[in-house]
Amino acid sequence: MNIIHKLTLRHLMKNKKQTLVTVIGVMISVAMVTAVITLGSSFLVLMQKQTIQEYGEWHVLYKNVNKDQLEAIKQDAATQQLITSKERGFALLQGSQNINKPYLFIKAFNTQGFNNFPIALSEGRLPQQANEIVLSEAIAPNAKVTYRIGDRLTLDVGQRSNPADPDNTDLNQNEPLRFFNGKSSETLIHTTTETYTVVGFIKRPSWEQTWAPGYTALTYVDENMVDTNKIVDASVVLKKVDGTVFAHANDLSTKNNISSFKTNESLLRYYGVMGGGLGKTYNSLFVIVVLVIVIGSISLIYNAFAISVSERSRYLGMLSSVGATRRQKRNSVFLEGAVIGVISIPLGVICGLIGIGITFHFINSMLEAAIGVTEKLTLVVTPSSLAMTCLISIVTIFISTYLPAQKASKISAIDAIRQTTDIKLTGKTVKTSKLVQRLFGIEAEFGLKNLKRNKRRYHATVFSLVISIVLFLSVSFFTSNLQKSLDVSQKGYNFDIGVYKNGEVATLDERLVKSIVSLEGVTEYSLIKQWSGVFTWVAEKSVPEGEKPPWDPDQGRYKYNLQVNALSEDKLKAYAQKVGIEYAKLTNPAHPTAILIDVMSYRDKKDKIIETRGIHGRAGEMLDLVSTDSHEESVSKVELAAVTDQFPMGLVRSSFEVHLVVSEPVFDQLMKKSKDKAYSGLYLNSKDPLKTQQNIEEMKEELAVRNLFQERQRSEQIILLLSVFVYGFVALITALSMANILNTISTSIALRKREFAMLRSVGMTPKSFNKMMNYESIFYGIKALTYGLPISAVIMVLIYRAISYSFSYGFMVPWTSILYVIAAVFVIVSLSMYYASIKVKKANIIDALKQENL
Repeated sequence: MNIIHKLTLRHLMKNKKQTLVTVIGVMISVAMVTAVITLGSSFLVLMQKQTIQEYGEWHVLYKNVNKDQLEAIKQDAATQQLITSKERGFALLQGSQNINKPYLFIKAFNTQGFNNFPIALSEGRLPQQANEIVLSEAIAPNAKVTYRIGDRLTLDVGQRSNPADPDNTDLNQNEPLRFFNGKSSETLIHTTTETYTVVGFIKRPSWEQTWAPGYTALTYVDENMVDTNKIVDASVVLKKVDGTVFAHANDLSTKNNISSFKTNESLLRYYGVMGGGLGKTYNSLFVIVVLVIVIGSISLIYNAFAISVSERSRYLGMLSSVGATRRQKRNSVFLEGAVIGVISIPLGVICGLIGIGITFHFINSMLEAAIGVTEKLTLVVTPSSLAMTCLISIVTIFISTYLPAQKASKISAIDAIRQTTDIKLTGKTVKTSKLVQRLFGIEAEFGLKNLKRNKRRYHATVFSLVISIVLFLSVSFFTSNLQKSLDVSQKGYNFDIGVYKNGEVATLDERLVKSIVSLEGVTEYSLIKQWSGVFTWVAEKSVPEGEKPPWDPDQGRYKYNLQVNALSEDKLKAYAQKVGIEYAKLTNPAHPTAILIDVMSYRDKKDKIIETRGIHGRAGEMLDLVSTDSHEESVSKVELAAVTDQFPMGLVRSSFEVHLVVSEPVFDQLMKKSKDKAYSGLYLNSKDPLKTQQNIEEMKEELAVRNLFQERQRSEQIILLLSVFVYGFVALITALSMANILNTISTSIALRKREFAMLRSVGMTPKSFNKMMNYESIFYGIKALTYGLPISAVIMVLIYRAISYSFSYGFMVPWTSILYVIAAVFVIVSLSMYYASIKVKKANIIDALKQENL
């Protein structure tokens, strides 16, 4: 070890406080990088496990394959596990008392399928032969049909068909039962008679939608049972999941004449395998977030080393005067960075892992209590993630020390002794406007001159503040847009259960509504009268170019579907207050008025979800309502009392359709002018949606029940997990920024002891001193906001454009977050200045004037 290295280590030991502050700052940076990478990998693993738990483990599904094709898939080098399955079809459940679920839905798996799909056996055993079957245990309590192990079932198994609608001739398990005049309009076609022996019962599978018309029944199929004339579906678990999964599946299908295949996008997206707009969105966001992290880390570490070099300028100049080369002085700073890195990186990694582990411990209990997540967030640490963390940290420290090292190498002996590198004393440099002194006094001028002559430290502090502003606003905008994109993709369901009346009279009577809303578990409800057979015309010229619908205009007009909704008095009063209009304006049947929810969404040809305005209505405008049975002639006119994007409970965003909200008297008046018939929907929130659905179905009324709690639960789960990820990141960013600013300002103030002592010696009072410090804080804040807000706006636009690969909706300016940032900047700077100046004011004037290092 040469003398330069020894002196560097001695400097670190002597300046323990400064070294400790730098070590802690680098630890925070490393901990943040560790936490982000670990949290990201843990989140992906959790979503993989949760998706497998809910929908099964498979990567590619090849449909309708014969024996030879099945053998080719089995022998493929990429295949790790092969699942054979077959949807046998539907059979009438004799004696079912649930009119919405009259079928058994029979599906067959091989042994691997029973292992890979979430099938929970509650009694008996799983099928081992083609004539054995297990039934859903929900049949007994829900359909009131009882079976026992050993019972033999003879079933006519076929496909669902709806003769009343030629477009619905082949309905699957995800399609609800079709009704006409209060009765099922469906029939089973292409039936075959099959006999099964009941060998067990299973819990209701998670993949069975709550509105599915058939109870799940599972039987057995094996690849050895497939002959030349039979076909099955083949699901594959791949040995390696990467970006080639789509191309490989397509090649295999082409070579073996397989008619079609599909990939498990729900699972593959959590392996990072995504194509099209979604892949571009994820990749773009990843790059943006990583850059924000690295820049934030560099700003903290760079400032620490820049201040260290500033403090050591005279010492480095002395080394230069006794023969130290530029390379030796540069390596002195690099050695300082290496020593701090050796200490900080392992400690930062450990702290990051401990912090994330503790977070997971508390989050898991919250997740389970809030939404009943079956899988837990576990700490996933891989060699690659640790290597990436260390590499990013080393590169960050190197970049952070490079400029200070270059500066150190250029310090000459004369400049160091004269201390001319940091302080600029030319009149032009420190010149200030006379307006500053006239408006704010001599204290403000002193403060501004100090900032100008200490430009390096001033720029370091402003840079720290700018980075803090950019980090916070970027993360805040990122979070709100993740939630918005999820809301758009999930349609924003704001209720658990929808209840509708079947039959010619499709309105729910008061007696039935009271019976339903009084059920145990119901927490909130909304009864809405609805009219859907109506549309309106909008002139093509009044629709902005970027929001034109995907269909062609008719005689210069666009046709938009409407749904008219009547809320009950109490619900409408609350909703009117929410959108900012008087309830009384909506109650005059002689002059119908309505609230327009002018929002619609749709998927374009590239599968991009687009949210846009619908008819572009304006408050005060008269709107023509045209019934589909009126030969395109207006049947009513309503005045738009307000235009909003807020949905009341029970209404959701629709494709190519917008909503009107009216009072019940206005609704009744509109229906008098129309030949259409109104219907009503009862929308519920419940503590136990499945139990509530069962209780409603047991009423034996002609009701259609749509339970959406699974979709809402999954949506809320993703939002909560993303919030954990993002707000954990915000917490680390806040700690990083606070350490950055406090370190920079406190060190800068400490280095100005001699200046402050001089001012006090010539008569500056404590009050004037405080005013000077306050003005410096204000100048710091204004300068930081001047740069920070525009840079944040640019990053917000980049994030918005990244998300727009998959979703399209209006740009949302986070005004609340911006106000928080403006207030926080001045508070943080003021507190940092106050904390640092307390020690300065306690210093002895004579001792401070003797201090050589500025």
